[in-house]
Amino acid sequence: MLIVIKSLLRTLILPPAGPLILAVAGTLLLAWRAGGALRRAAWTALVAGLSLLWLLSTPAVAEALSRIAVRYPALDPGRPVQAQAIVILGGLEAFSNAPEYGGPAAGLDLLARVHYGAFLARRTALPVLVSGTPEETQAMRATLARDFGVEVRWVEDHSRDTFENAQLSARLLRPDGVRRILLVTSAEHEWRAAHEFAAAGLLVEPAPVTAWPQRGRGLMHYVPGSHALLQSGSALYEILGDWVRRFFAATHLRVQAS
Repeated sequence: MLIVIKSLLRTLILPPAGPLILAVAGTLLLAWRAGGALRRAAWTALVAGLSLLWLLSTPAVAEALSRIAVRYPALDPGRPVQAQAIVILGGLEAFSNAPEYGGPAAGLDLLARVHYGAFLARRTALPVLVSGTPEETQAMRATLARDFGVEVRWVEDHSRDTFENAQLSARLLRPDGVRRILLVTSAEHEWRAAHEFAAAGLLVEPAPVTAWPQRGRGLMHYVPGSHALLQSGSALYEILGDWVRRFFAATHLRVQAS
């Protein structure tokens, strides 16, 4: 039930639904011919909702939000890694069945993580763990083996969020003596994920995947587009998610101390 509530809140708060709900609420109040302070509030909600939707759809705002969310630099390919395993996290857009491949395949954001994880596995010869839902892990395993020739050693397929990714992955790795990992996930997600895995008792070397290209400046940088709206939503989710993580971490520490 908690996962369902989290998913619902994410959908309602983040763009495009959040700004649209605000604009629709203002429109409905105006349609009911509200007067006085309520009418001013209605116009404020309508203008704010439409303005937020416009701004969050522009590359300029999307890239600014991504710069706030992304806190780890890319892994230096020329530097030796101090890790015992590679952990690849599942994500959105995992296709459990792809007829063109004759079976499951990873897509979009998940494919970027799998591709980079395979690159690291071939370069370091480290064993690989995939973590996510059954559909995500099935797609990751199939894509790694079929397209990159990388076999997965551990499969953690019961997690529904980043906290469970970390806790359940750590349980799989500890019996094999693995304490240091390369953590592969999207650049926006890396900060929150690394902290969750560190809290689970693992030493993390971040290996973020940059999924969003930087666009050139100019007029088009301020023209709304669907790609920029997706980028804004992804960055906002991680910014808000990190605030929630820190709140619960602080609350847990206070409870332990009392």
